[in-house]
Amino acid sequence: MKDFKNIRAEQEEDRSSNEPANDNEGVDFTDQAVDAEEMTGALEGIQAELADQKERYLRLYAEFDNFKRRNARERAELIQTAGKEVITSLLDVLDDCDRAEKQIKEDDVHDDPIHEGVLLIFNKLKNILSAKGLKSMDCIGQEFNPDEQEALSQVPVTDEKLRGKVIDEIVKGYYLNDKIIRHAKVVVGA
Repeated sequence: MKDFKNIRAEQEEDRSSNEPANDNEGVDFTDQAVDAEEMTGALEGIQAELADQKERYLRLYAEFDNFKRRNARERAELIQTAGKEVITSLLDVLDDCDRAEKQIKEDDVHDDPIHEGVLLIFNKLKNILSAKGLKSMDCIGQEFNPDEQEALSQVPVTDEKLRGKVIDEIVKGYYLNDKIIRHAKVVVGA
């Protein structure tokens, strides 16, 4: 029986040595309070940095979104005006076509098939340019507008209604997609 009592006593000793010691023994709570304050300060610093990063992200996202919209708008504008130089160089040819058409209509020979063919070609050219966004200015009889027209001269008028209005158009003005590509050169009533 002695062995049994010795074994039991040893087991109780082992249990008592394996039991956790009281946590309050030998621990300085002031160190833990300081650590908690440091952790709280670090947490606040990290939260502030996170807020700054979120704000920076939102600004960059908005800036990138504006860039995409501006780029799309510029691309659409570039596509619309891509042929501006070609169309501008064709304006002199179009003026010659208008003069030739006017001359053909003034001639006495209206049944000439050559004249009809030339008029068809002129109309086809005008329709193609119109489909590309070219539009002529209607100036005669309108109020003079220095933003769209260039006054080459002034002519005295007897009718007060014609004063300040366009009397004659020397060179036609044109719009390309609602932007002026050539100002009209006009004579204004004075």
